[in-house]
Amino acid sequence: MPNPLEATIDIAAAPEQVWAVVSDLGRMPEFSPSTLRMIPLGKPQPGAFTLNLNKVGRKYYPTTSRIVRYERDRAFAFRMNENGTVWSFTLEPTESGTRLTERRDIPNGVTKPVRIMIDALLGGEQKFEADLTDGMTATLQKIKAVVENKAPAQN
Repeated sequence: MPNPLEATIDIAAAPEQVWAVVSDLGRMPEFSPSTLRMIPLGKPQPGAFTLNLNKVGRKYYPTTSRIVRYERDRAFAFRMNENGTVWSFTLEPTESGTRLTERRDIPNGVTKPVRIMIDALLGGEQKFEADLTDGMTATLQKIKAVVENKAPAQN
């Protein structure tokens, strides 16, 4: 059974500054090691769709998602249409700035075709989830670096 996955980082900047980066969906490829493109169809808001191009290793695959939460300076979430997973970014004010959490939830479990694909093409569920968690940590570190102006984002 797949697990919820989560990574958190503290950023020395106000939630508004973090939000400006996290909510710019076109910039997602700068941060996520598995996202090559994330194209919002219209204004980002609940109900809006995105077209995405992703990769794992040398494997490329398209996906679509629907924004399910978009609360300025607080939270952004999208549900993948292909597998029902929900990816979210939550911003929480702290004394020194913002705590940013990225999370993957699977509210309805994984369908058999998706499970077969994970086993056959992505090394099995444990490896796939470990890779996703590593990717989430890398994503948050890159966002932190950009927001804190420590380094330019690179893909």
